[in-house]
Amino acid sequence: MKVHSQIIGEGAPLVILHGFLGSGDNWKTLGSQFAEVGFEVHLVDQRNHGRSFHDPEFSYDLMAGDLYHYCEEQGLKEIILLGHSMGGKTAMHFATTYPEKVQKLIVADIAPKAYPQHHQDILKALSSLDFSEIKSRGEAEEVLSAYIKDIGTRQFLLKNLYWKEKGQLALRMNLPVLSKEIEEVGKALPESALFSKATLFLKGEKSGYVEPMDEILIKKHFPKASIQSVKNAGHWLHAENPSEFYKKVIDFL
Repeated sequence: MKVHSQIIGEGAPLVILHGFLGSGDNWKTLGSQFAEVGFEVHLVDQRNHGRSFHDPEFSYDLMAGDLYHYCEEQGLKEIILLGHSMGGKTAMHFATTYPEKVQKLIVADIAPKAYPQHHQDILKALSSLDFSEIKSRGEAEEVLSAYIKDIGTRQFLLKNLYWKEKGQLALRMNLPVLSKEIEEVGKALPESALFSKATLFLKGEKSGYVEPMDEILIKKHFPKASIQSVKNAGHWLHAENPSEFYKKVIDFL
């Protein structure tokens, strides 16, 4: 089963992994900027997300395996790997499992630790969308707004909507499996995982996902890691301050 990707530009391969309930599309703007300065950017949809395959099995080991097969298929010997949130966890798993495949690693706003389940409201909101009743994006947003007050989060989730056929909306992601396997998303990196090449951890200044005490754990798994903060940004640091995010990544590369 193949994962779906969009490939932009040419040059050194830079693979970007989106976060939970996202897709490669979320990275199109930044992806194009990286392509402009000489990277072949691969915007990958992880399993059960975007246009990639749906599967009842869902874990970081499997997603790292999916990426390995993707690299083999594309003939990518060594990649620069960037992942945000859930994609950052997949990227950490991949880099520590297949270190020979990764030249440099960039992890955006996630640490190698375990996180408590905190997506209940979002999953509840999405599962309340009844597409036998809902006939437009506006109607879908109205239903979501009863559960999710933040307009940015609603807009992000609505990117998953598509016209399955004329007059019939649907969600691209595999909501039943993601709801059932939600505990997998928060899992920590295995105790013995190690990646000793150049690594950059970027955290949003206003985000609580990477705390000062997490730096010890980061350095244990990634001894060459540099940890930097992106100003005026929360968890969606690449969307909230794209220019600073872009500059820090390019300086690192």
